[in-house]
Amino acid sequence: MELIADILLVAGALGAGLYCFILARRLRRFTDLEKGVGGAVSVLSAQAEELRKSLDCARQSSDESGVALQTLTERAESVAQHLELMMASMHDVVQEDQPSPEQPEEHAQEKSDPISLKPVTKPEGLMFFRHAATSGGSGQ
Repeated sequence: MELIADILLVAGALGAGLYCFILARRLRRFTDLEKGVGGAVSVLSAQAEELRKSLDCARQSSDESGVALQTLTERAESVAQHLELMMASMHDVVQEDQPSPEQPEEHAQEKSDPISLKPVTKPEGLMFFRHAATSGGSGQ
């Protein structure tokens, strides 16, 4: 009976040793840096690092573009305000009393009525200027 128990014990030990040997080979292939999962993990790790670098570069470029766009937007708003002021001041521009080819002569006669405006001389070098104020105006 002891002999059978020893034989079974040796057979079990040999089976366990063979199982450990096969398992070690599989584990070595599994963690191999060239072909196994270890290689896949190292490749993925390198790709993740490259992706992080390109994401940082894209974020920095986006931030720079945002700052440039903010600057241009502020400049455009400033120019728009300036243009609005210029458009608002367009009613102050003195027009010549000569009829244009599109206007009929009766409108030209209405413009030359001396009651509404005093004669104004154009200053040299100014783009816009105001009419001379009249004392008996319309509600001023």
